Amino acid sequence: MTQELIESVDILRPGKSLVVAIDGPSGSGKSSVSKEVARRLKLAYLDTGAMYRALTWFCLDSGTDLDDGAAVEAAAENLPLEISTSPLEEYVRVGGTDVTLAIREPSISAAVSAVATTLGARTELIRRQRELIEKHHRRMVVEGRDITTVVAPHAEVRMLLTASEEARLRRRGIQLGGSQSAEQLAAQVTQRDAKDSTVVNFTRAADGVVTLDSSELDFAETVDAALSIVDGIVNHQALNRD
Repeated sequence: MTQELIESVDILRPGKSLVVAIDGPSGSGKSSVSKEVARRLKLAYLDTGAMYRALTWFCLDSGTDLDDGAAVEAAAENLPLEISTSPLEEYVRVGGTDVTLAIREPSISAAVSAVATTLGARTELIRRQRELIEKHHRRMVVEGRDITTVVAPHAEVRMLLTASEEARLRRRGIQLGGSQSAEQLAAQVTQRDAKDSTVVNFTRAADGVVTLDSSELDFAETVDAALSIVDGIVNHQALNRD
């Protein structure tokens, strides 16, 4: 079960699909920027990273061996997940338990790559992600690490949101309220990216994917830049049809 959008207004491409796929490394601002873009465009929103974190929590809570690929895959298939698809409300529940905050804990951050690099588990979560996109009539902002190339390669807008390592570490530290050491932040940002990049490329834009470097931009400027990219691509597509 997912949260339906209370208000649905077709601002761009009225009556037609509009999937905005956003990839990027840790700390690049994917979640906050994607959520605001979805809110401004009145689209549904999906944080796919939260799905991997929820599965990690489920595995740890049930005592699943993260080194056992078959066991992790089975956990993915049995994951009783509820996740918000509204940019106006955030929640993640597993089996009725609210894990919205728990999945952001350092213990989950340290373990999530083991789950995210299990191909069988990825296959199952990708299937669910595509199902959610279709459920929302293909009008959704979807963000993660393999959205532009694997989950929604035919999205109307595909974007790689990136930033310098210094900027990403600073932003993640602010996001976590100074609750983690420099070493923990580095593990969350650079080490996790290195592990996850063994199964998916989210550091370099694929053909047809627009790169947005937010290193020197604040949040509002990044959102405006992302919206400009969406607007430019959609209008260009409309001109080509006319």
